[in-house]
This record gives sequence, structure tokens and C-alpha cells, in this order.
Amino acid sequence: MLQTDYEFELPQGYVDKEGNLHKKGVMRLASAADEILPLKDPRVQQNPPYLTVVLLSRVITKLGSVDNIDTNVIEKLFSADFNYLQGLYQEINSPVNEPVQVRCPHCNEMHSLPFEVAPFLARGQ
Repeated sequence: MLQTDYEFELPQGYVDKEGNLHKKGVMRLASAADEILPLKDPRVQQNPPYLTVVLLSRVITKLGSVDNIDTNVIEKLFSADFNYLQGLYQEINSPVNEPVQVRCPHCNEMHSLPFEVAPFLARGQ
């Protein structure tokens, strides 16, 4: 079964307006829309690095007892937490690089190859 939600704990934690500390949260896998729609956001068009702020606000579904996780929340994260979440986003949304079993057309033996190499072999390249 595909895992779509990933629990995390922030290194520092988000401090809300009342001074409450929120460290535990959940990030979901990103959809194509999560990566495409923010490109239309004027804040991203004016400042491309802001894309990460918008992306994280879309895919973090829980952060302690914070009701609404929006760009304002992400902007107020400590640098260590922002960097941690960027890394987590990359980790869970990167392609899986598990080895692929392929049969050699010359010797007829099975070999294990990195995932990114196998498609080229399948096309005869």
C-alpha cells in the first residue's frame, strides 16, 4: 500500500501567536497540482524561491494544533525547521531508486540495475 502521509517532528518547532510550541506534524505526498499551480502565484513570479513556501503550505496537513497551515505559518518557521521540511519534501517526493531486474539479451542472465538506467536498456539504447 502506498504511503501518502509522513509524520515529522521539527527540530525547533513553530511558535504561534499565543507562544505555544508546535513540533509534530504531517506532510502528504505532493500532487502535480501542488507543483504547478503555485507557479501562477504572483509572489512566486516576483520571487521564485518563494515557491518552497507555497509548496510547503500546500502539503503540510498538520502542525501541532495549528488550525490553518498557510504561507504565513511557513514564513514564521525557524530556519532549521524550514530547511528540515525542504529536505523532507524532497525525500518523500523524489522518485524511488530501487534496483530493477533486467535480463541481458546477450547472455540471458538476470542483472540488478539502478532504476534510472533500466529504461534506457528497455529501449535498446
